[in-house]
Amino acid sequence: MSNYSDFAFYYDSLTGNVDYKKRAAYFDMLIKKYCTSGGRYLVDLACGTGSLSEEFASLGYDVVGIDYSEEMLSEALDKKFDSGSDIQYVCQDMTSFELYGNADIIVCALDSINHLSSAEDIRKTIERVFMFLKKGGVFIFDANTAYKHREILGNNSFVIENDQVFCAWQNTFSENDNRVDIALDFFEKSEDGRYTRYSEDFSEIAPECETIDKFLTDAGFTIEAHFDEDSTNPVHEKTQRIIYAAKK
Repeated sequence: MSNYSDFAFYYDSLTGNVDYKKRAAYFDMLIKKYCTSGGRYLVDLACGTGSLSEEFASLGYDVVGIDYSEEMLSEALDKKFDSGSDIQYVCQDMTSFELYGNADIIVCALDSINHLSSAEDIRKTIERVFMFLKKGGVFIFDANTAYKHREILGNNSFVIENDQVFCAWQNTFSENDNRVDIALDFFEKSEDGRYTRYSEDFSEIAPECETIDKFLTDAGFTIEAHFDEDSTNPVHEKTQRIIYAAKK
């Protein structure tokens, strides 16, 4: 698993199209529908730079953000300082995280599950989540589909440019776990007009929905719903990201 050291610095500028307030409201709707544990203790698993954690805190949740990357958490702490929120951030691996007391809600958003190294690591993470949830608590997460990895990301290249950075993005697709190896090259312009280059490499996998469902039920979860991305619509053959809602 990558530490996303250079990626952390540019992450927010490269994901400016993500409406975190809207995503938090969507997850909040699902939490209210499925969670029956009675509390507000929410864990944002693979919280990254903390943008979604901040939105959950603004909705009144008691938030703990967990991420493997110290660099990502450094960016999150800057946001906490600016907002004055009470979010607690912890640097831990998703597959082996620990909590003080069990949570009511554990959320894992923006295809973070796909960033794990193997299907076995996804299984371990799901088992860990089950261990640290209260009875009646929910695990709500999203995952990129095999369709998206094959047909959208595939062996394609993308360019992202904004005032902060120019990013060249190259994908290489493998049928093994529907894996996409991603190579990012960042070019940052300095005041003298010269560019500094930084590079980051990581991979995403996309197990089939049936595989993830089995991991959930084997761990002891009841699967409450699958939805097409950020909706309450059913999943279809061209769904790019599935929302999973599972209850302990």
